[in-house]
This record gives sequence, structure tokens and C-alpha cells, in this order.
Amino acid sequence: MPVISVYDIEKNKISEVELDEAVFSAPVKEHLIHEVVRMQLASRRRGTASTKRRSEVRGGGRKPWRQKGTGRARAGTIRSPLWRGGGIVFGPHPRDYSFKVTKKVRKAALKAALSLKVQQDKLWILRDFPMDEIKTKKFKEVLDRFDLTSVLFVLDKSDPMLEKSSRNIKDIKMIRSEGVNVYDILRHESIVLLEPSVKMIERALSA
Repeated sequence: MPVISVYDIEKNKISEVELDEAVFSAPVKEHLIHEVVRMQLASRRRGTASTKRRSEVRGGGRKPWRQKGTGRARAGTIRSPLWRGGGIVFGPHPRDYSFKVTKKVRKAALKAALSLKVQQDKLWILRDFPMDEIKTKKFKEVLDRFDLTSVLFVLDKSDPMLEKSSRNIKDIKMIRSEGVNVYDILRHESIVLLEPSVKMIERALSA
């Protein structure tokens, strides 16, 4: 069972916490992680690219010239795909790119991503992160103290002071424990959990 130190924002070690082995020490199955990341990215695609077929292009109702006797190739409409301004053959049309994977696979991939961060020593646990005012400078001082640059913060509840203090810093993201996902975990170099969010994640993934 992995044991992780718990710190305060001054980087003083306060205690240790035993993490659920099934959640934070799970097998790192790369194919599951890949599948879930693909699903997340596909669901974000808008799928609004659109072209017009020859029947949808305006104009072209009259035959450009007579069938025979002109010396030119026969043509029935100026909206042929062969003509400039004509319809598009096999062009993109609005579509839904999203697909689903099973709940079991999503949970296994999330456990694998969290376990990977534990293995890499990129998972930190803070007792709390008190902010009595919106102050980006104070928030940045804490990051520098822990030597963190690209970080995903997982909160147990909404904290407007903390969230707004981090808003203008590049590669910092704040999410609630119920919003933890594989893509965001992998996209950031480190992950910081507030101590109350640890049990919330364990309950959600062990259910």
C-alpha cells in the first residue's frame, strides 16, 4: 500500500497518508489510457466542417452551351465538381465524432493514470491551501516552493479564492475531485491533491 507524505503550503511535512492500493497502485495499462484519452479528445471535436454537394451549390440550372457543335467538351451545369465554384465530391459534413467506452474501462484507465503519477513521484498531497484573498503572487510563491510548473490541482470543494488566484498562471488547472479525468492528469506534469479529495477519489473509484 503506497504511503504519501502530507504537506502544508510551507512545504512542512505534517503527516503521512496510506493510499488505497487498488486506486493508486493499479497496473498501468497503456492501451486503456490511450483508449480513454481518444474518447475524451473525440468528444471535444465540434464536427462542424461542412462543404456543399453539387445539388446544394447555388446556380447552374441552365446548360452552359449546347451539347454538340462547339468543339468543347459537353457540359450540363457550371456546378459540376470539375468546375471552379462547383460542388465538392466526398467533402466533410457535420458529424458527431464522439464514442463511448465502458465504465469499467474508464475507471481502470483513471486508476492507471493516478498510479503512474505515484510511480513517477509526481503526486503531492496538501493538507489544505488557505487563501484569504485573491493573490496570484502568493499562489506562485507556493508553486516555486514545491518547484512545480505544470500542475493539476484536485479540490474537494469549490474555492473561488484559490481558483481565481491561479487563473493567470500558465499550465495550472483546478478541478473538483468528481471531475478528475485521464487526459488532464497526463497533460500536466504533476498532480496536487488536497487531502480531503483523496478519500473522495478512492470512494468513487472503488465503488
